[in-house]
Amino acid sequence: MRIADVLRNKGAAVVTISPDATVRELLAGLAEHNIGAMVVIGPDGLVGIVSERDVVRRLHTHGASVLSQPVAKIMTPAVVTCTKSDTVDSLSVLMTQNRVRHVPVIEDGKLAGIVSIGDVVKTRMEELEAEQRQLQSYIIQG
Repeated sequence: MRIADVLRNKGAAVVTISPDATVRELLAGLAEHNIGAMVVIGPDGLVGIVSERDVVRRLHTHGASVLSQPVAKIMTPAVVTCTKSDTVDSLSVLMTQNRVRHVPVIEDGKLAGIVSIGDVVKTRMEELEAEQRQLQSYIIQG
C-alpha cells in the first residue's frame, strides 16, 4: 500500500504552526486537534516539526519558562519526509531508523499530508484483516 492510499483514507489535512508562535499556543493547538505533533511552516515553507515529546523534554530541562518561548526554539529542524508514492512498509522502516512518529508528506515541494505511526499501524492491521478474510474465504470454498 502507498502513502497516497493512507492519505485517501485518513484525509490530507495537516495542522501547522508558525515558528514564531509560542509553545503555549502549540500546546493549545495540539490539545484542540487531539494530535501529537505539528508541522512548522515559515515564509519559505516547511522549517521543522514539533511534537509533545519536544515540549516535555524542554519543560524538564528549562521549566515552565519554555511555555513563552517560540516554537522555533524547541522544534526539530531536520525533518524526515516521504512522498505519496512511498510504500507504507518503506515508511515504517524510515520511522524506525530515524526514531520519529510523525512524517510530513511532500509532493511537488509542497506539504500534502502527514502520516503518524498510528496511521501506519492502522493500515497494517487493515491489510492483515483483509488477508485473513481472504484466507478464510479460500478455506471455506476449498
